[in-house]
Amino acid sequence: MYLNVLLGMVGPWQVVILVVALLLMFGGKKIPELMKGLGQGMKEFKKATRDESEGIANPQKELASKSE
Repeated sequence: MYLNVLLGMVGPWQVVILVVALLLMFGGKKIPELMKGLGQGMKEFKKATRDESEGIANPQKELASKSE
């Protein structure tokens, strides 16, 4: 429900204005670099949360790997 309210508030003109503002601020060449960094950060975050949840599910495995 909250997502519907949030998405309902963002229209196509707001997206266009946001894209134009980003292009003006960073330029066309810098945006792919920023998106690549954002993607790598998200990938590392997901890996860390997955590793952490596996450690909680299997504490013996985590202790064995730390002792080696």
